[in-house]
Amino acid sequence: MTDFNKDTDRTKELSTNYESIIRQLGENPDREGLKKTPERVAEAMQFLTKGYGEDPDGIIQQAIFHEEYSEMVIVKDIELYSLCEHHMLPFFGKAHVAYIPNGKIVGLSKIPRVVDAYARRLQVQERLTIEIRDCIQRTLDPQGVAVVIEASHMCMQMRGVQKQNSVTTSSAFTGLFLKNDSTRKEFINLVQAKLH
Repeated sequence: MTDFNKDTDRTKELSTNYESIIRQLGENPDREGLKKTPERVAEAMQFLTKGYGEDPDGIIQQAIFHEEYSEMVIVKDIELYSLCEHHMLPFFGKAHVAYIPNGKIVGLSKIPRVVDAYARRLQVQERLTIEIRDCIQRTLDPQGVAVVIEASHMCMQMRGVQKQNSVTTSSAFTGLFLKNDSTRKEFINLVQAKLH
């Protein structure tokens, strides 16, 4: 796994580019408040895209356990932060992930880590939803996977149509969640329920 923040060559190159961008926007990058901004932005962008240096399949494979549990496992309200690949503006919200084991379970912390590994890339919400689903399906081979993401997109709220209260929901299902309406409804009901 690469620590993008520690790549001094990449940070230097990005800083030079951000200094040029600041100048082209009509600002003075030598002004006191902006002197270190190019480097800070370079480091921030590397952190926000650190998912490129992470292996989501490997994250799951670190903590697979054989267990005969065969009921739905849900990790809900997973905070996610990503960057829209069209405008490089943030989108953020929550992911709800479920799977039905087929002889194997995964350490629960690995599911949020997989969400982060894919979210910390230039993304679109639809692809992010599918990538999380497919990773869990591929690595655990469960009876089914369900992923729902609810997110607010700054590219819609700060610019363009400027609709501040809009939320985008995307979903992706495999196996029993696709074939069985009652299983899918149980997942949706549990996601919506305030059990804690």
